[in-house]
Amino acid sequence: MNAASQTKDFYGRDYLVSPDVLIPRPETEQLIDQVLVLAGKSYLPGVKPTKRILPQKPTILDVGTGSGCIAITIKKELPEAEVYATDISEKALKIAQKNAELLDAPIITIISYLLEKVKSGDLPTPDLIVANLPYVDKDWDWLDKKQLSKEPSIALYAEDHGLKLIKELIDQAAELKIPHLILEADPYQHDTIKQYGKKAGLHFKETRGYILYFSL
Repeated sequence: MNAASQTKDFYGRDYLVSPDVLIPRPETEQLIDQVLVLAGKSYLPGVKPTKRILPQKPTILDVGTGSGCIAITIKKELPEAEVYATDISEKALKIAQKNAELLDAPIITIISYLLEKVKSGDLPTPDLIVANLPYVDKDWDWLDKKQLSKEPSIALYAEDHGLKLIKELIDQAAELKIPHLILEADPYQHDTIKQYGKKAGLHFKETRGYILYFSL
């Protein structure tokens, strides 16, 4: 483990992080809330669950897992789910695997660029894809680049105004007819993503903070 590793709270659990992964952020916790809504679970005390939309034992794929905080949290909150986590970084996957061991969360990790391993048949077609992909545009004038320099640029920045990977994932999810897709992006980008998803054949359903939810 990297000597610079530290822990960061995410959804009430501590995760190891290092310079090889993105630091978990509070806004990403709303992605978990959205997953629980689809699973017919309450995400806050006193919040009445809605009708379950996902299967009883859903297959869920976390694309670009980094530290594994999303995939692992989903597995802890929905033990019945079969959860896969992919990343293009071997170093990031090692962190995710370590976190899965420490938190006793049996997820399956694999190197993959977006949905290439689903296309090849190495991973099953999921009921739900969740993704906090790189979406930061280097030209945003409000960025604290000094602070962000502590995290891997590959996990932060994307071309096409930050939307290159998100658009690719939308195209692949539409092509593979994935029933549900939850994405994180800056609210500044949401209108563009909604329009792109519509053109790809997806139906925009809901926004929750930084989170967008699409279905077929």
